Amino acid sequence: MSSIWSKTMQAGGKWSGTVSRGRLLRFTALEAGANLSLLLYNAKDLTERYNMPDTLKAQYTSHLTKGNVLMSDNGRSLASIVEDQLGWHDTISGYTSREATDAKYGKTAYQELRNEWLRSGQENFAVELVRNGLGVRDLVPVVNLFSKVFCDEQGSMHFSPEHCRAGAAVTIRTDMDVLLVLSNTPNPLDPGSEYPSVPVHFEVLEADAAAEDDYCLNYRPENRRAYENTQEYYLLQGL
Repeated sequence: MSSIWSKTMQAGGKWSGTVSRGRLLRFTALEAGANLSLLLYNAKDLTERYNMPDTLKAQYTSHLTKGNVLMSDNGRSLASIVEDQLGWHDTISGYTSREATDAKYGKTAYQELRNEWLRSGQENFAVELVRNGLGVRDLVPVVNLFSKVFCDEQGSMHFSPEHCRAGAAVTIRTDMDVLLVLSNTPNPLDPGSEYPSVPVHFEVLEADAAAEDDYCLNYRPENRRAYENTQEYYLLQGL
């Protein structure tokens, strides 16, 4: 299947844009150790956005992989993971801040290093949200594609450095028209002392509509309800 559009996001890069429903978003780590933070909003009503607690509790999981849907705070399916070569994408560790980035990798400033300065996830998201009529108060927990973070029996969180290999890909289907916001910045729990420099290739492709035997639709009963809520949303708009 040929891509409609593609770009490569370099380390520290950010991007946002509206993607219509019925598209495939394919992300590929061009080197080992990638982390791409992702946010989703209903493009027609930006007050509706990805809801991490509902997504996880409805699907009895703390991470995302093939079959999982990204649910909104209105109980709709914003998007679904239809292919995944890693089996685990982090939902619980969040994004980097300016203070944490300076403390871990050394203080840098745009005025001195221009585009080589070390960006944080918080700043990247803030810029892209403002561009789309939102603000910092609209920041919610992100999905960190390509990263594995797990908790031990004492509740401590651990990052798996060897999880993401070069060439690993994950494909997400848009079930609604979405505002997609991306930040190619380090996972906050990455133990490395050097700022990761891993480009991620991003493609948009056509997707087939979810059939009755769709894997994500049938992954859990809660997923089917989320799909039905999405279908109702568009049906009542005559779409």
